[in-house]
Amino acid sequence: MKKNDTYEIEITGMTHEGLGVGKVDDMAVFVQGAIDGEKVIAKIIKLAKNYAVARVEEWIAESPGRQEPFCPVYKRCGGCSLQHMTYDKQLEFKHRVVTDNLERIGGFRGIRVNQVIGMVDPMNYRNKAQYPVGMGDGGPIAGFYARRSHTIIDSDSCGIQHPGSEKVRNTVMEAVRKLKIPVYNEETGEGILRHIVTRVSYATGDIMVILVVTKENVPGLDRLIRKLTCEVPEVKSIVLNINKRRDNVILGDTVRTVYGSDTLIDRLGHLTFHISPLSFYQVNPVQTVVLYEKAVEFAGLTGSETVFDLYCGIGTISLFLAEKAGKVIGVEVVPEAVEAANKNAKANNISNAEFHCGAAEEIVPRLYEKEIRADVVVVDPPRKGCDTALLETMVKMQPERIVYVSCNPSTLARDLKYLTANRYEILEIQPVDLFPWTEHVESVVLITKL
Repeated sequence: MKKNDTYEIEITGMTHEGLGVGKVDDMAVFVQGAIDGEKVIAKIIKLAKNYAVARVEEWIAESPGRQEPFCPVYKRCGGCSLQHMTYDKQLEFKHRVVTDNLERIGGFRGIRVNQVIGMVDPMNYRNKAQYPVGMGDGGPIAGFYARRSHTIIDSDSCGIQHPGSEKVRNTVMEAVRKLKIPVYNEETGEGILRHIVTRVSYATGDIMVILVVTKENVPGLDRLIRKLTCEVPEVKSIVLNINKRRDNVILGDTVRTVYGSDTLIDRLGHLTFHISPLSFYQVNPVQTVVLYEKAVEFAGLTGSETVFDLYCGIGTISLFLAEKAGKVIGVEVVPEAVEAANKNAKANNISNAEFHCGAAEEIVPRLYEKEIRADVVVVDPPRKGCDTALLETMVKMQPERIVYVSCNPSTLARDLKYLTANRYEILEIQPVDLFPWTEHVESVVLITKL
């Protein structure tokens, strides 16, 4: 086998990133854009010792789950990797990703994994957009990164973003070109504007704009603000985020509001939330309510329980839980998020929720030493999953139920393996599609003490 060779390949499976999998002379070949059940002519574009990567040149037999992508830059952009699949096929694929990880990493067989809860309308669902800004051949551009690179694909529209985000992006870029605001160069570290970040309230339509810049003095800023607020009247907040770092982190630690409010107000169900520029907040408000209501259902609260909500962010799950619990203790490492969580509790007249600032793996052992125990623990960790010290303390504390909200099936399977080895059992797993057209899937797991 050599690079640029072409082969007829039968696609018998798929990777968790959505690549088709076939074999040529017992060599595994990962085929971009192919779906299981298809037969293709594919060209080898990368050759490693034990596998190859190929690109489809021609379809001999197509899957009934195939469709034409709706985005004009789909093949170049790294945002949505599954647009070539029908939505039903995506949900089937995501269910298989969850079950495969449970079997392969966790060693679980026969665990109840419900069908993925999808969206009625999986378009324009994102309340947050992050546009990297750079210099293209014809001048400043803003869009999305190409897959596995920091090459910017210029894009003025996106089928999964809120239309308000697109209006902001296009208006800011008009101002950047007209006012000659220097855009950032990743290689040299020169320039000022790095990212345009938007947050949209689906409840009110209000928009927060975060301009990620390398310094506070932005030439033409006042004129940019006037243009933006005039042409996009939904903008109620404009914030400068200062990021002088030379790495891949989008947001810096320093924030300065230059127009309007410091926070954006949104609603999930009947609860109101104040969202600050650095706060974590789920990007799909419709499915977030589905996810959180399932977490509350799995918690099985009667009104007397003490609940720990770990990695609680701005208190979103905490406040859903507080309405049915005796007391909720939220733990979050970001100080600004803890401040917002307290504000959110007050705004919703919830008095039985308190929030601690610090890493969950440090705060929970301290609470345990003070004999503050949880009847129910809810965890919603980042992609890396739970820290081992936290899992150990949870097992020592012996809560009756653990509700695990996961955005990464592989670390979920790893952590479930630890918990089930320490006198806990899995009763039910409910995947929820928060990220249509991408390979990502959330899961809510009900775990009970044996």
